[in-house]
Amino acid sequence: MGAVILSDLLTEILIPVCAVIGIVFSLIQWLIVSRVKLSPEKPASNNSKNGYNDYLIEEEEGLNDPGVVAKCAEIQNAISEGATSFLFTEYQYVGIFMVAFAILIFLFLGSVEGFSRKSQPCTYNKEMMCKPALATAIFSTISFLLGAVTSVVSGFLGMKIATYANARTTLEARKGVGKAFIVAFRSGAVMGFLLAANGLLVLYIAINLFKLYYGDDWEGLFEAITGYGLGGSSMALFGRVGGGIYTKAADVGADLVGKVERNIPEDDPRNPAVIADNVGDNVGDIAGMGSDLFGSYAESSCAALVVASISSFGINHEFTAMCYPLLISSMGILVCLITTLFATDFFEIKTVKEIEPALKKQLIISTALMTVGVALVSWVALPPSFTIFNFGTQKEVKNWQLFLCVGVGLWAGLIIGFVTEYYTSNAYSPVQDVADSCRTGAATNVIFGLALGYKSVIIPIFAIAISIFISFSFAAMYGIAVAALGMLSTIATGLAIDAYGPISDNAGGIAEMAGMSHRIRERTDALDAAGNTTAAIGKGFAIGSAALVSLALFGAFVSRAGISTVDVLTPKVFIGLIVGAMLPYWFSAMTMKSVGSAALKMVEEVRRQFNTIPGLMEGTAKPDYATCVKISTDASIKEMIPPGALVMLTPLIVGTFFGVETLSGVLAGSLVSGVQIAISASNTGGAWDNAKKYIEAGASEHARSLGPKGSDPHKAAVIGDTIGDPLKDTSGPSLNILIKLMAVESLVFAPFFATHGGLLFRIF
Repeated sequence: MGAVILSDLLTEILIPVCAVIGIVFSLIQWLIVSRVKLSPEKPASNNSKNGYNDYLIEEEEGLNDPGVVAKCAEIQNAISEGATSFLFTEYQYVGIFMVAFAILIFLFLGSVEGFSRKSQPCTYNKEMMCKPALATAIFSTISFLLGAVTSVVSGFLGMKIATYANARTTLEARKGVGKAFIVAFRSGAVMGFLLAANGLLVLYIAINLFKLYYGDDWEGLFEAITGYGLGGSSMALFGRVGGGIYTKAADVGADLVGKVERNIPEDDPRNPAVIADNVGDNVGDIAGMGSDLFGSYAESSCAALVVASISSFGINHEFTAMCYPLLISSMGILVCLITTLFATDFFEIKTVKEIEPALKKQLIISTALMTVGVALVSWVALPPSFTIFNFGTQKEVKNWQLFLCVGVGLWAGLIIGFVTEYYTSNAYSPVQDVADSCRTGAATNVIFGLALGYKSVIIPIFAIAISIFISFSFAAMYGIAVAALGMLSTIATGLAIDAYGPISDNAGGIAEMAGMSHRIRERTDALDAAGNTTAAIGKGFAIGSAALVSLALFGAFVSRAGISTVDVLTPKVFIGLIVGAMLPYWFSAMTMKSVGSAALKMVEEVRRQFNTIPGLMEGTAKPDYATCVKISTDASIKEMIPPGALVMLTPLIVGTFFGVETLSGVLAGSLVSGVQIAISASNTGGAWDNAKKYIEAGASEHARSLGPKGSDPHKAAVIGDTIGDPLKDTSGPSLNILIKLMAVESLVFAPFFATHGGLLFRIF
């Protein structure tokens, strides 16, 4: 088999050191952002860099009002308080669920051997003795709680950083678009690096602590670790659904009454729903996205570790080779660190046109550097040849084949990202065609938008299919797990780009509410338009990686449940398949309806305030922002429970009553249909949003012929954007959690289902 170049001791030092470097780097970025002061102080002298002076637009226009800075600070404070209070309320409900589900995990897994404390024969090697099922129950419960807490903390920290940076981005926009871009991007990087490093560090510490008890029983150890992925994703589900309902209820309410009925600009301070809308950007797009990508990262690591533990790495106790997934993530942190410096320190953005290319370069640079990094890790951390578990047999694999598996996932992610960008950016013809269709009203806009979404599924699905085929051919299910990890290896950069969008969006809202110069609003709009596209790219990555992660977890589940083949022609499997394919539709229906009913209440409240508060339209009276914030909070907390219950209970009910074969059908069905709906929903919504922004910006002759704001084509575009809101920010992004979560939950409960499952089929 050959020896590994990297020693076990060096591996034990390298992984935590890389994680700590990521945390330190994020703190440095945060310190740099905090230098922008939210107090009206006059600079002693003009700072000059590259011959450009830091004069303010207001000074140039003779409008330098110190009250503007105080107003920005006040608005930022309102947004931050709204987001914090919502997340605390959400976490109280989620905390109750977390404890209840942890008890469920313990009871189900402990009952596999009747809560026996005796050692038992191992699942895959009957000659060896492994730790009792009771130990797996206890340690799975602990790792579930660890994953859940890490996920919640990741989301909360991301939201805190975003609300800290939004007003600072607005103030920097007075000095130039480049300055504002760097503040927004650095803040996104704080979140990206904190999340990637925390996820890696907690997982690494958990493995080492569990090892103290498990010793040489690596099969049991890594089976217990799968709870970490389950904890991460179950919190992400509630964060995504709850945050998505909150943000879109406010957004739809603000747009329909403000823009369409009252003809006032976006983020106008007279609009009662405007604070709720800006709070929503942080709880949905930042906290929800953070938890979601953390869940994907945790699950792909767990899937790879479970398969590796029953391959030659685990059987021969090769610690360095076993930690290959963690070493890839460690390399990812270092690569993303270098990549970030390209945006913040090596190049300076001077014009609006340079923003989107700068963000795209981040993806290309990180992918190219990571390819080299993965080659290096594969060379030093893997033996020249080894065996990988492949449904009951051991398949011989070379280290270069595993490098190709990770590389395929990495580049497939980039392809999905760029295809998403092509279909959702208003720089290309698909979105321009959607904008053009607004000439004849909202109906044609909706038809064109839906067609665009369906069409945008084609290339990403081929990219996912090719990466599955190549990685499975080389290294079976382990190949698919590391391909997913490859796609997520540049998570720090991906999240930085993703978080940058909502921060810029908030910055524009604050500029509008603080009554700043229209030129500042133009700059923040340019930042936001680029952020919209990159957010769509981020969602593409999340959905693509979810498909691979889910398949890898599915493979691990099938192996653990002792199913030799999943035969579609058997009735048990086929009924599971067809029901599983229906689940994403049921889930989407629930989330869309939730947004619709919450938005209905919001629209009624906004209309009521416009009709009953004297002087509101004239700007002499202040709206009641708090009532709108309360409507969004109450609706999202109440409405997030049924979709969450659907996803969490389906595997338990199917596995217990219908058995592992039917459950394998359900998982395959939900994966196949969920990916398609998720991609089309996200891209349709993104295209409608950017078609509206294309008309509003009026940057080309074609766009000006459709405008200006308030024209009939613009109103049709706003209606399209409003329909797309729940698609792109609630249903679409939540579906990738549905397919991952059901798979990882099935894997965690597999020992119980294999022993006691299929009650109905036993009776009949």
